[in-house]
Amino acid sequence: MKATFGEKMFQTLNYVFLFAAAVTMLFPLLQLLAVSLSSPVAADSKEVFLLPVEFTTASWEHVLKNKGLWTSFGITVYITIAGTLLSMLFSVMTAYPLSRREFLIRKQVMFGIVLTMIFNAPMIPFFLTVRELGMMNSLWALIIPGLVGTFNMIIIRTFFMGIPSELDDSARIDGCSEFGILFRMYLPLSKPVMATVSLFYAVGYWNTFSRAVLFIRDPEKWPLQMKLRAYLQSPEELAAVNLFLGDYDFNTTTLKAATILFATIPIILVYPYLQKYFVKGSMLGSLKE
Repeated sequence: MKATFGEKMFQTLNYVFLFAAAVTMLFPLLQLLAVSLSSPVAADSKEVFLLPVEFTTASWEHVLKNKGLWTSFGITVYITIAGTLLSMLFSVMTAYPLSRREFLIRKQVMFGIVLTMIFNAPMIPFFLTVRELGMMNSLWALIIPGLVGTFNMIIIRTFFMGIPSELDDSARIDGCSEFGILFRMYLPLSKPVMATVSLFYAVGYWNTFSRAVLFIRDPEKWPLQMKLRAYLQSPEELAAVNLFLGDYDFNTTTLKAATILFATIPIILVYPYLQKYFVKGSMLGSLKE
C-alpha cells in the first residue's frame, strides 16, 4: 500500500532526528580523536574541534607503548570473554526450564527472580558476602556476582516461550533429551537473541568499575576502567616523564584523550558485527505470542 503524505513526513522526521542523535553521540569521540592527534599547544589552547591541529601521533605512540595499559587491557579482555560465556551459559540454563510448561513451579521461581530486579542487595552485605567467599582481590569477584542478569535472562526466556512446543514433541519422539532439545534446536534458532544478550553482557563486563573498586586492591589486577581512572586523576603517571623539561609532541591533555579512546574503541568495533542481530533479537525477546 502506498504511503500517505503524513506517513512520509513522519518517516522523514524520524530519519532526521535519528541522524542528528547519531551525529551528536559521535561528536565527543571525534573531538577526542582530534585532540589526541594534535600538538600540546593546540590542545591546551582549545583550538581543536573535529580536526587535528598540527597533526602528530606522539600521544598514541606513547600510549601504545605503556605496558600497564596493555596489562589492564588483557585483564579486561579476559573478564569480558570469560564473563560473557559463563553468563550466557547460566542464563540459558536458567531461562530454558522457566520457559517450559512442564516446570510446575516456574511462576513462583520467576517471582523470586524478578524480586531481585526490584530489591538490589545492599552494598555492605554484598561486600561481606564476596569477602567471606574468598574472592577479594580476585578477578572472579568481577565475574561471579553478576553472572546472571535478570533482565537478560527474561529476554531469553521470553524468546524460548515463543518457540512452538510441537518442536519439543517431535524431538522427544526422535529420542532427544532435554539438553539435546536445548543445544540442538533452541540455540540454533536463537542466534539473534543470543547475539543481543551477549552484547549486553560484554558491554557490562568491559565497563566493569564499581566492583573493581570494591574488591580489587592490587593495581596489577586492575581492569582497564580502573587504570583509566588512575591515569585521568594522575596523568603524570601515564606520561612517565617530566613534561616540563624538554620539548615533547604530547602532554597530559593529548594523552588523556588517547587513553580514553584506547579503552573505548575495542567495544565499539564489536557493534557492526552484531548489528544485524541486535534489533531483531531485542524485539523477538521482548514479545510473547
